[in-house]
Amino acid sequence: MGGALSLTLAALAYPAMLGVKTVSTDTSRIIAQTQWGPLTEADRDFVVKVRAAGLWEYPVGQMAVQKGTSKEVVTAGQHLIDGHAALDTTCRKIAPMLNITLPNLASPQQQGFVAQLNADSGRQFDSDFANILRITHGSIFNTVAKIRSTTKNSLVRALADQANDTVLDHITVMEKTGLVNFDQALFQQTAPPKLPDTDVTPPPPAVGQPQVVLTPPPNATSTPVPVPGDPAAPSPSPTVR
Repeated sequence: MGGALSLTLAALAYPAMLGVKTVSTDTSRIIAQTQWGPLTEADRDFVVKVRAAGLWEYPVGQMAVQKGTSKEVVTAGQHLIDGHAALDTTCRKIAPMLNITLPNLASPQQQGFVAQLNADSGRQFDSDFANILRITHGSIFNTVAKIRSTTKNSLVRALADQANDTVLDHITVMEKTGLVNFDQALFQQTAPPKLPDTDVTPPPPAVGQPQVVLTPPPNATSTPVPVPGDPAAPSPSPTVR
């Protein structure tokens, strides 16, 4: 792989790369009491991370379908579109129920991944696509497991169940391309550099801006998590401390 990709991969595995960093060092601090269980900082940030992941991986999946030079790369792109559309639906359902504001744009770092892959073509695109996505999914896998094992909020737990299945599926299809450099992926996942918060935090949505919706493909196989009640009119609203 070229030098440009090497520089990009050096920053991939920062733990907060798929969302915002928490505002305190105690991620277990309860920020709201809801009818679905207490909501911690880690829970809230996880919902934002899942949303932010879809905002860059969904368009990258579309690129793979259009530009991939092998059947395996095209298939991997289809899985990204399918999986993140379903995860995004779940995020958009539960966020208002938990009083969580979702971003409409990925973080600057994530937007950089999209820009790089948009500039790639041919086999270079295939290689960069498979390695970037394998490293990012490998890095977030442990985060999903931690949230699933610690959250006391049933809505966040359901999202973590869905995310676990989706991330594992995406790891698998990236590996099936035959292009993943496993030594490099392991190194990036176990020795991540630190990045400024501004690079890894998706910007808040502009006031009055319509919410971005990731549309499921016509042949979608992934399904959102069913949630109780109407997310457009949550009751009761959580009380934020």
